[in-house]
This record gives sequence, structure tokens and C-alpha cells, in this order.
Amino acid sequence: MAVFSKIGIIGGGISGLAAAKQLSNHDPVVFEATDSLGGVWKHSSFKSTKLQTPRCDYEFSDYPWPERDNSSFPTSKEVLEYLYDYAREFELLRLVRFNSKVVEIRFVGDRKATDLGDYGTLLPGKPVWEVAVRTDQLDTVEWYAFEFLVVCTGKYGDVPKIPEFPHNKGPEIFKGQVLHTLDYCKLDEEASTQLFRGKKVVVVGYKKSAIDLALECAQANQGPEGQTCTMVVRTLHWTVPHYWVWGLPFYLFYSTRSSQFLHERPNLGLWRTALSNLLSPARKAVSKIIESYLVWKLPLDKYGLKPDHPFEEDYASCQMAILPENFFTEADKGNIAFKRASKWWFCEKGVEFEDKTKLKADVVVLATGYDGKKKLKDIIPEPFRSLIEPPSGMMHLYRGTINPLIPNMAFVGYIESVSNLHTAELRCKWLARLVDDEFKLPTVERMLQQTNKEMEIMKRTTRFYKRSCISTFSINHSDEICEEMGWTSWRKRNWLAEAFSPYNSQDYEEEK
Repeated sequence: MAVFSKIGIIGGGISGLAAAKQLSNHDPVVFEATDSLGGVWKHSSFKSTKLQTPRCDYEFSDYPWPERDNSSFPTSKEVLEYLYDYAREFELLRLVRFNSKVVEIRFVGDRKATDLGDYGTLLPGKPVWEVAVRTDQLDTVEWYAFEFLVVCTGKYGDVPKIPEFPHNKGPEIFKGQVLHTLDYCKLDEEASTQLFRGKKVVVVGYKKSAIDLALECAQANQGPEGQTCTMVVRTLHWTVPHYWVWGLPFYLFYSTRSSQFLHERPNLGLWRTALSNLLSPARKAVSKIIESYLVWKLPLDKYGLKPDHPFEEDYASCQMAILPENFFTEADKGNIAFKRASKWWFCEKGVEFEDKTKLKADVVVLATGYDGKKKLKDIIPEPFRSLIEPPSGMMHLYRGTINPLIPNMAFVGYIESVSNLHTAELRCKWLARLVDDEFKLPTVERMLQQTNKEMEIMKRTTRFYKRSCISTFSINHSDEICEEMGWTSWRKRNWLAEAFSPYNSQDYEEEK
């Protein structure tokens, strides 16, 4: 007999905490597979990992950071402390069941996934989903039943994405050590230092995790016995040393209402679409200004690290990485090297490339990302599983939350923005009001039309559109969420601030 509750939440990271807080009046049950809150901040962070945005841009609207105007970027440890303080402040820990991993979900409702009419109420008064949960302590499976389920397992962590290799050219023939960044995150400081010290290390990847990892490797290899850490770079992305460009704050270029006015966004209408097309040279000019600064500021040409695509495409796909201090200083000292390669595989003594060159290695670390969709497909039942990864590669999520074809289920944390905490919280506020029937959803057909518009914009904006990022029209996205809740969409005190200051969580405090 399943234990019955109104609302279940899967995951205790940023999105799970936001959902638990906003839905707390329904006493939801939060299942966290590990012994800690925090998600990636606990389980997928290195000792050098820091927040990518200023702390005032990464906070809950009703719980500002201590010293929120501090210009330094908080470490992963500080972010985790902030999240626990938030959970204690709003008594969320009582809702969380730690070491409780969801291993299966069953649909027990009676609504067809192909209905294109009304979506229906989120709390129908009877179970729609049954959830199997395995607990670490007892190693038993217990079933729960819910009217509504919020999935917050996230796109990162848990399931490593491992490259495919030709026959007999995989890790099994390499005589050294191979690990994924997920394995590296589990090492303590002493073990991680010993892993690299005096070793020839190859780091595969060139995103934020790979960059942080290469710097940690270089720092472990100081002195005459040190060895070079080589980064194998398949796809280049733009990196940023700080949040200033030619003496101007970065937010002026992309994160204000006036700057986002230059970009295409959904539901513009005929004349606004024409205006957006006319402004395309201005968008390109902004991207060129930032690119010129980065090429001037960083030795990208020297190391062959200048991307061929515009900066805007990385921003539009949420792939802009902030460089850690001293990264290129270590490269200049010879402690970090770079190898461009679209194809590579293992050999006995290291790795080999398609140009027939080889690179000796003692340790190879795969900073190749995570397979968040596999986590979902492992637990979501058919016929809904196929909707998790449609042919487009992007999941239909109305307001970044509701898949119109999956009844009584929400997803938080699968559409990205510049500040994922801010967007997760606002969506959870919207979701809580939807659960309480303060407004109604459009028909399934209209929701699909809206999500299609957003996905088409992503496709036209960046070649990396499958990451599902709304950064270039995030303010418009929030405007539409506010309007649906009956809130004022323009949140600033005057028109000057509305036009030229960035939006953050504090702008979306509860309306009295």
C-alpha cells in the first residue's frame, strides 16, 4: 500500500529547495538521494569551484546573502552554507528525506498523453503518480503516491557523459588512470593533490569544470618535479576574465531590459519582429565589442583558443565561463598546455589523435559533462519517456516548467539562464499559484505553440541550442510569468532603472 501525499519533490538541490519553499503550505515530501542538500554544489564541485555570478545575482528573493555587496565570488562551500541557512530559516529540512533515491515512477492516472484540450487541475484529489524510493539505511523500496510530482534532479551531476571510442581504443587499453570529473569531486584535498603531483595529466574538455581542473592540476605541479597538464580541446568557447568590458559593467550588454530589447523574443507581433530584424546589426556589434576586448585582454590567439563563432552564441547557450585567476599565468609558465582535436582515443601510454600524434599521460580526466536526460529517462515511464528527449533535442516546457503532454508533473531546473537560482525560484512561485488554482493554464495546444516559439528562437540564436537557454530573452520570459500570475511585469521603481539596471531575484519579491 503506497503512502499517499499531495505533492512529491524529487531532488534537494537549488530547484528542489525553491519548490519546497513555495509549496510548503502543502507539506510536500522531498526525496534527496544523498545525505546532503545542495545538488551540484555538494557533489559536483572542486575545491576551487566558485559561483560564476556575483552573490547578489544568486540569491533567493526573501533571503539575501550576508554581505551581499561583497564583490568576491563565493566558493562552493559558502554557497552550500547559504543553502542550508535558507533551509533552516524556512524550516524546509523537516520536509526532506535524505538518502532516499527514486528508482521508479508509475503513472496511475486516467488522462491520455495525447489530449490537446485543457491540461486539468494539478491537485485532482486522487493519486496520479506512484513513486518507488530506495533508502540507504534499510536497502528497501517503499512506494509513495502523489497527486502532483515536481522533478528537480537537474541537468548536471550523478550520471557522467562518457565519450564513445573505436574498438580496442577505449580506457581498457590505457596503462594509467582514467576518471571522470564526477569521480574527482569525491576526492578530498590531499587525495586530489596526490593524484596530480608529478604526473603527466590530460584533461579532456574546455568548459568551466575542465578549466578549473587544469588549474588545480597546475597548482599541484609547482616546482622542478612538476609536469605539464594538457587540455584536449574539441569545441572552443569564449571565456571571460571578469564582469567588465572596456570599463563598462557586463550587465549593460545583455542583462538589462534595454539590452534585451535588441534580441528576438517570443510573441513580438509583426512590427516588433520587423524592428528586431532591423536591430540585428546592433546585436552583432555588441558581440564584436566583447570579442575585441577578450582577444585584447586574453592570449587567445597565442594559444589558438579564439572561437570561430560569435560571443553571442555562447551567451545565448549559457556557456560563458568566468576564468579563474592565474589560469593563463600557469599556461605562460608551461604548466598548462592545449591540444586542439576533434577526435581522439586511448593508447597504451596515453592518448592518440586523428593526426597520428600521441600524448603520453599518467592520468586522464574526462571533463566531458553529464547526462541529465538519462537520469530522467531512467525513472519516467512510457509513454512519457520519449517526450524527455524528442527529435529536436529540447524538451517542451511551458514557462520552463510544465510539459503539456505529461499530466500532473513539473520540471524545475531544465531550462537554463544566467542565474539558475533566480529563474528556478520565480518559476516555483508561478507553480505554487498554479497549484492553488489562482490562474489556469492555456490549452495543451497553445502551450505547445508557446514552447515551439521559444525553441525556434534558441535555434536561430545559437548552434548550441540543445542546452535550452533563455539568457537573451530572460526578462521577457519573466514578464510573461508575472503577467500570468497577475503581477506587474515591470518591477523597477523608475523608468531609468527599468531600462538600464539588471534584474535579479530581489525584483521579484512577493507582491502584497
